Amino acid sequence: MIAQMADWPLLTIITFLPAAGALLILLARSMQRGEDAGYDRGVRLLTLLVTLLTFAISLVAFAAFDPSLPGYQLVENVPWAFGAGYRMGVDSLAMTLVMLTTFLTPICILASWVIEKQVSSYMVLFLILETLMIGVFCAQDIILFYVFFEAGLIPMFILIGVWGGERRVYAAFKFFLYTLLGSILMLVAIVAMISIAGTSGIPELTAFAQQGGFSENIQIWLWLAFFASFAVKMPMWPVHTWLPDAHVEAPTAGSVVLAAILLKMGGYGFLRFSLPMFPDASAFFTPFVFVLSVVAIVWASLVAFRQVDMKKLIAYSSVAHMGFVTMGIFTGTIQGIQGAIFQMISHGIISGALFLCVGVVYDRAHTREIAFYGGLTHRMPVYAAIFLLFTMGNVGLPGTSGFPGEILTMVGAFQVNAWVAAAACLGIIFSAAYALTLYRKVAFGVIENPKLNTMTDIDAREWVQFVPLIIATLIFGFAPSLLLDYTAVSAQTIVEQFGRAAP
Repeated sequence: MIAQMADWPLLTIITFLPAAGALLILLARSMQRGEDAGYDRGVRLLTLLVTLLTFAISLVAFAAFDPSLPGYQLVENVPWAFGAGYRMGVDSLAMTLVMLTTFLTPICILASWVIEKQVSSYMVLFLILETLMIGVFCAQDIILFYVFFEAGLIPMFILIGVWGGERRVYAAFKFFLYTLLGSILMLVAIVAMISIAGTSGIPELTAFAQQGGFSENIQIWLWLAFFASFAVKMPMWPVHTWLPDAHVEAPTAGSVVLAAILLKMGGYGFLRFSLPMFPDASAFFTPFVFVLSVVAIVWASLVAFRQVDMKKLIAYSSVAHMGFVTMGIFTGTIQGIQGAIFQMISHGIISGALFLCVGVVYDRAHTREIAFYGGLTHRMPVYAAIFLLFTMGNVGLPGTSGFPGEILTMVGAFQVNAWVAAAACLGIIFSAAYALTLYRKVAFGVIENPKLNTMTDIDAREWVQFVPLIIATLIFGFAPSLLLDYTAVSAQTIVEQFGRAAP
């Protein structure tokens, strides 16, 4: 049955099913004279159903994919003009990120159950955003990739600007302008690449580059243009300043998507474009990336320690963890790249869960100030246990999914530059300091704030959104080979492509 379904346009179905759901909601709204509680509940249920169906179909694609084979599978190709066209395909790297996206989106919809303002518009934007995020990882034409990559800014910009906090407009424009500026430079580079290679297909561009089609000088300029976009998206220090503001002001589900998926587009871009297509330039700029990565790991961890807002602390934690990803990618070793991929998936699960943990208490107390809380173990023991698990995962405790990625990136870095690995170790120490301090202040001690006496433990809906994340965190912590074996061929291919120029 699965073999027969492999002939279906599975990637197109997965990509555009959420958009079809958004269209259905818009059609229903056009026939609705006014939004009421029953209509809003129907929209929520329909959105949840669409995202669950998308996840189910992505499981079919996952089962139909053979990770032991190199190259792209489930390929779809519809020519358009001038060598460009609608081309979709995935390797194991892209497939894991597609699965991460479809896995987390239904959880985000459950977390959005508390949204009461313009519910149908909110759900439409979230479904469109899911389509665009999946499209980024499935696109096999560089023009199509750019369209998906850039269009994703629009729904997130609106989600922050309309459903965000008090400074939502400022945060939304800062997010939009930072990411747009870098992407404009990438567009210029894409046009130059197509004019030189005569094709817009990503596999063809990669083969052209591997055969020396781009001279070293051209590679340097192209690498810098792509770096401008991917570094902001990660985000790397010092172009990270949009992230804390966006996280603090975004609704809970928006913060989850930002941390868990949108940030990973930068890492995916480095792995898909920078290393394979510009290997000489990537080798040349590796020391530069190492410096930025180590600064991000250490500096962001120190800044996180001083935060008074829970969301902002977790946002700076994301900057530090993405430093491990970029460090691992540019080691050019199998351990470093495997560790970077694992770290991206693990961070998507754990950081998303931490933002959901913040959302749970924010929905009850309507504040994220750390000083407001304390002693929550007395009123919310189940919540405190869940929060502790994900805090330990964020620290990188063995047995959680946070450990394998960090240790592998460190091993890869040590093989290339022991000083870089040693400096990055400081980030692990600092992460334990700020994460455990946060947990101590929120969960332990006595309840001094009388407003906390009315706090209730997590309800059934919140249980449902946490259980899949708990399972994923523990499974990948105790059995990391499930993910490492799946991405091994893609990682080895990237190592070989980068190794052509790496010193």
